[in-house]
Amino acid sequence: MTVNANANSLKNLSTVSTVIDAALAFARGRTKSGMLLLGAAALSSKIPGIGTATSLLVRLVRWLR
Repeated sequence: MTVNANANSLKNLSTVSTVIDAALAFARGRTKSGMLLLGAAALSSKIPGIGTATSLLVRLVRWLR
């Protein structure tokens, strides 16, 4: 595998992880968080890392409440 292939794999993993977080948010009745996470997953192909950052931010906000 080349470095570029590894970077693409990590980007895809980040996107899939964000989509899973969104699905879990919807399943728990957290519609706003789910929509935010789905939007971040969609943007993550253009802005690397935004899905992971959004997931962490949602968890931090939930923890601080």
